[in-house]
Amino acid sequence: MASLKASIIVRTKNEERWIDKCLQAISQQRYTNHEVIVVDNASTDATVKKASAFDVRLVSITEFRPGEALNIGIRASSGEIIVCLSAHCIPSDPEWLGNLIAPLSDAKVAGVYGRQEPLPFSDPHDKRDLLTVFGLDRKEQRRDPFFHNANSALLRTTWQAFPFDEQVKNLEDRVWGQAVVNAGRTIVYEPSASVYHWHGIHQGLDPERAHGVVRVMESINGESAMPDFLAPEKQNNLVIIPVRAQPDFSLQQELLGVTVVQAREVTRASRVVVSTDSEALAEVARHAGAEVPFMRPAALAEKTVDIVDVVRHALGEAEQSGPIPDAVLLMEVSYPLRRTADLSSMLDRLYSEGLEVVVPGRRERRGLWADQGGNVVQVGEGFKPRDSKTASAYIGLLGYGTAIRAAALRSTDTFGSRVGVFNIDDELAALEFRPGLDTDAAHVLLAQVTRSRKWR
Repeated sequence: MASLKASIIVRTKNEERWIDKCLQAISQQRYTNHEVIVVDNASTDATVKKASAFDVRLVSITEFRPGEALNIGIRASSGEIIVCLSAHCIPSDPEWLGNLIAPLSDAKVAGVYGRQEPLPFSDPHDKRDLLTVFGLDRKEQRRDPFFHNANSALLRTTWQAFPFDEQVKNLEDRVWGQAVVNAGRTIVYEPSASVYHWHGIHQGLDPERAHGVVRVMESINGESAMPDFLAPEKQNNLVIIPVRAQPDFSLQQELLGVTVVQAREVTRASRVVVSTDSEALAEVARHAGAEVPFMRPAALAEKTVDIVDVVRHALGEAEQSGPIPDAVLLMEVSYPLRRTADLSSMLDRLYSEGLEVVVPGRRERRGLWADQGGNVVQVGEGFKPRDSKTASAYIGLLGYGTAIRAAALRSTDTFGSRVGVFNIDDELAALEFRPGLDTDAAHVLLAQVTRSRKWR
């Protein structure tokens, strides 16, 4: 098959988190006679911008049916071999493409699909499904129509005889598989053509049962190893420090200088950007070593503005003058006694556990009460002994150093799913400096920080 050109069709819809990992893995394949067609379904995140950094042909669609999207991409391609790959599927090694298309040299083979491996942080239901369906033994299917287009290949001539159904809303691959086996053709499952797939192929059911199944299957196949492309040190992390002018806060400039220096000490930080509406604060930030590539609009400097909206705006502005980050670290100037090692640890957790957000917080085991419009209700487990409580409540310290995936920050529900809490167990580190704090006491505390950090 080495003389034949492969056209890799990648379907995308808001795949900012994965598309560059996918395309980078494709670019590293030893089978080099290939092209990439990205069929994008009106993505609203940075998918298209990230994809455009690679040698790909971009096709845009506004309505999505899986078979139709594939057919559109195939019609825009020129290869004799067609490869279908989901944008959130990452080839696991440089032999993936060669192994996937090799069985097509047999004339009776209509299509090939490869293995899909879960990631360490994949949901247990998804791990169970992937480990169950995609095993280690090669299979030739003469009657079984199972086929999976997240990682598959076929010849163009086969596609011309059996195009994908453009009307079905899902399972276009299974419909195609039934058609080819009905015609007497064979489907091959090739486990050596493996990709990492972060979610599964079915909806999960009972969580405890799924955990049990996964434990058994991982004891046989081995636990999922963290692939190199997800290593925290290989990600691009943007630190954003939002600070608006507060004339009544005499410590503000000093706090900003300390915070910038702390940000630059974060081992996982690629870039430090300050968002401010004050030229004086901008100058302090630049002197301390941060970038100030834009000034914050007055409308975003009001007291009532949500800090997440401010950071979301800063992300968009920062991307105009630099790379698209994988994650953002929010640091406010009000936590100058923070431990910078905590911030690197939070970024590590973000990637190693597959989280969308990691929020720093102080564990609170005392009794908590909430006033809901005059109706006071107890929160948590009341006043029984702290050591006997099984649940923990956390006081959020958002500005201490919240780690947020850029894709999650762009969404309207940033804190909606897969949120982790990082416990700040040092009361002094969690101390918040706000207007009204005793200036003499503040300077005594700050002296402990500035002794080892020079920014003036």
